Amino acid sequence: MTTTGETARASQPTSGEPEPGLPGRRWLIFAIVSIGLFMASIDQTIVATALPAIERELRSGINWSSWTITVYALGQVIAMPMAGKISDMYGRKKVFMVSAAVFTVASLCCGFAPNIGFLLVARFIQALGGGAFMPSATGIVSDHFGRQRDRAVGMFTSIFPIGGIVGPVLGGLFVSYWSWRGIFLINVPIGILLIGLTARFIPSSVTRPASRIDLAGIVLLAGLLVTGMFGITYLGSGSASFASPVFLGSEAAAVLLGWLFVRHSKRGPAPFVPYQLLRGHGFGLMNVINYLNGAAALGFAALVPLYAEERYGIDALGAGTLLTARAVGMIAIAGAATFALRRTGYRWPMIAGFLTLACGLVLMAIPAPFSPYGWLSIGAAVTGLGMGMSMPASNNASLQLAPEQIAAITGLRGMFRQAGAITAVAVTTAVLARSAHPGITQAYVFLVFAAILLLLVPLVRLVPEHRGTW
Repeated sequence: MTTTGETARASQPTSGEPEPGLPGRRWLIFAIVSIGLFMASIDQTIVATALPAIERELRSGINWSSWTITVYALGQVIAMPMAGKISDMYGRKKVFMVSAAVFTVASLCCGFAPNIGFLLVARFIQALGGGAFMPSATGIVSDHFGRQRDRAVGMFTSIFPIGGIVGPVLGGLFVSYWSWRGIFLINVPIGILLIGLTARFIPSSVTRPASRIDLAGIVLLAGLLVTGMFGITYLGSGSASFASPVFLGSEAAAVLLGWLFVRHSKRGPAPFVPYQLLRGHGFGLMNVINYLNGAAALGFAALVPLYAEERYGIDALGAGTLLTARAVGMIAIAGAATFALRRTGYRWPMIAGFLTLACGLVLMAIPAPFSPYGWLSIGAAVTGLGMGMSMPASNNASLQLAPEQIAAITGLRGMFRQAGAITAVAVTTAVLARSAHPGITQAYVFLVFAAILLLLVPLVRLVPEHRGTW
């Protein structure tokens, strides 16, 4: 039974300041929620090195086994905006623990998947749990760090590049010395530990009133991405063609759902994505840039280990460390680019970053003039430098246009980038499934990605410029 004192405390609004006696434990709280973020970030890249092994054991084409990457991104696109509102309604600790439980159980199911269909369903559920970590973890840290909440939340950005470094290497180790199933099963004991630590050391948070969750908008967006992905992936099947009823029907459904999504955003009372953030001044342009940048940068990253294995015969562990080179390059320059942003503005860092990223893609696409591993490592590091230059600027671009809607703009940015990555991986793997020489074909795909980045340069010159604080 709830006591009168507990009821009174629950009814009081949260000030955001640490509770009495809590400052000594807040870094423990930060460490606990970081475990969840770290697991989610690792699982974004750890599967990339295991695609050939999954394809062989489950007897699936590369166009379907690659869905283990794209369906994870799709689940995160759906989960992240919902988790924030649900955390307010039911409490951050509860949502974080449920997220950890969903992620852990789904990881166990992935590890024992008997076929590709079962694996993809389990992987999607895993992504729902992983996608809910960030909003609930941000809320927990914000509640307990008081005036230092901005720095604590800012430290989350360092977790994801580290996960990008560890994930591919860990995936390569499991594939080389055990099984691809180990990349999922390792999450189970960590997830159980995370649930226990959360229950023991993280205090419960009060609930807050929240607006209605736009389920219709989320369903329309998910349907748009799934039907579009399915049609493209189907083209990789043996006798499929552009005239296939399955392909035409899937893409027609995607177009219809896309129209309904935009219409809903324009007319809905509390839409998942406000219409003015889709086409308003500066926003429409940045949405296009984020989509194409996501396709070229994030989509490319998911395919690097596969490329190294298919074209040069590099083993899974070596192929995975190429993404490590990319992450190191990104970390090396991102900090400096962030601090220089108030002087440089948005346009020039994005232009320089996109051009550098395009150079790295070209380096990886051309035949290696010396050791293939060494050459690909250089190319991957150059792409990381390009991302480190461009990401801080593209993350901030347009935020000053509507500071009161930062959360919505940030979610929209991530949605378009992930959608671009999903499209790139689906199209590329469909092409590779029908190619007699997948490694060479993927080199041409990298050149197409480089061309896309070059086409972005004139668009960037139209982005609303801003210097200083906002």
